[in-house]
Amino acid sequence: MLSSIALKHITKSFAGVKKKVMENTVAIKKTIKDSPGVLIPPPIIYVLFYFGGLKLNKLLPVKLSGWHGESKLFGILLIGLCLIFLLPSLWKFFRTRNTLITIKPASSLQTNGIYAWSRNPMYLGLLLLYAGIAFINQNYWAVLILPLVTLIIREYVILREEKYLTRAFSDEYLNYKVKVRRWL
Repeated sequence: MLSSIALKHITKSFAGVKKKVMENTVAIKKTIKDSPGVLIPPPIIYVLFYFGGLKLNKLLPVKLSGWHGESKLFGILLIGLCLIFLLPSLWKFFRTRNTLITIKPASSLQTNGIYAWSRNPMYLGLLLLYAGIAFINQNYWAVLILPLVTLIIREYVILREEKYLTRAFSDEYLNYKVKVRRWL
């Protein structure tokens, strides 16, 4: 049998654990509320659709005979363009110590540099990377579903981020939104 002292200790320990769990649950809810709330990281969305395109290509192959060289060259060009958007946007986020994690709050609003040309240079860069890799590997199903990928990124990620940024940065973001286009 447990002594009353041991029982009190166990009950007290359990209460401490329960309190920590409740604090962490509140912190998670607060983080999601104070963020765009995008639970699936955007790069994962691109990767899932790319592999979906590979699977479709195995089931229903799309071949463009004689175009492998041109397809590969076009893919390399797209990846080059990707780097023009992706590298400066990532560098800016790291320099300003902003978060890339879409369930965490932004520490600042990026409005200059590459962000003066596009409000979403990272997503544009990822889109170009996705298309470039698809062309290089002749994954034409991935290319054909590219409009769907773009729609999902816009609806699931970008619109949520825009609502969050409006809440977080108010007029500063609304003024920026008027000056700079979503993609280009």
